[in-house]
Amino acid sequence: MATRTSSSTSSASPSRASDQEVSMTRVAFIGLGNMGGGMAANQAKAGREVMAFDLSAAALDKAAGAGCGKAASVAEAVKSADAVITMLPAGPHVRSVYAEQILPNAPKSALLVDCSTIDVESARAVASQAKAAGFRFADAPVSGGTAAADAGTLAFMVGCDEADFAAVEEVIKPMSRATIRAGDHGAGQAAKICNNMVLGISMIGVCEALALAEKLGLDPVKFHEISSQSSGQCWSLTSYCPWPGPVPTAPSNRNYEGGFATGMMLKDLKLAQEAAAKAGAATPLGATAEGLYALFDRLGGGGKDFSAILEMLRGNTPQA
Repeated sequence: MATRTSSSTSSASPSRASDQEVSMTRVAFIGLGNMGGGMAANQAKAGREVMAFDLSAAALDKAAGAGCGKAASVAEAVKSADAVITMLPAGPHVRSVYAEQILPNAPKSALLVDCSTIDVESARAVASQAKAAGFRFADAPVSGGTAAADAGTLAFMVGCDEADFAAVEEVIKPMSRATIRAGDHGAGQAAKICNNMVLGISMIGVCEALALAEKLGLDPVKFHEISSQSSGQCWSLTSYCPWPGPVPTAPSNRNYEGGFATGMMLKDLKLAQEAAAKAGAATPLGATAEGLYALFDRLGGGGKDFSAILEMLRGNTPQA
């Protein structure tokens, strides 16, 4: 069962909490993409000494402008870190970066936190390698999209040893509005892919209903008003409405730019289907959602926010 802990209710003694604050002042941040860039910037805003690395020179320059130091390599970034945070594209990247660059070069006292969204098996394999090498490790994928990454209001789903959770929470505090320990290593990734399968499925349902309302001559904005106060209410409708207008902050009001890209949703749905196949779980709606997002991606919608699938369901071609 997932447990939720906040800094104000942590079981750590006052002296230990103070030690954690002192010991987390030097942070290495590896991976400065759409999510990682904002996350690293918030670490710097919190007054921490951040050494950042990314293969993209432009991403490194942007991080430097936000107060981060630029490292020439992963090894340089982690060599004197109190904590190492990674935000990488996929499981193979996480496995190789940890095995070849982080574990051989980081101080054994460093806390390692991987915020990438990857398969559960890779998360557990890296955790096992880190533990064998004498490190504390947590998988801590995030929910909230680029806006929350920039604002420091992400939700973190953490898989770690229970004794390490207070330290993990302290490290990610500048980036988080909610930090939940899902369970042991790999549980954070399990929570993330299950959560995003729910999100992908529910968004398609909302988009289908809005498209049908339009075809039936019902104003989609009026339908939003009705359904958001009825049994059809859900986050995809009331907080992230795919129809322009009802939710001013939603990507639907800016041509579906920003937010959570279709390509990333498709990645998460594929992870969910791979996990379901290995676990012997039946996820027919998850499989259907993956197929629909794969089609939308092939039609050119991969860079748009995932709510833009509404346009495909309306019979429209994604607009650049």
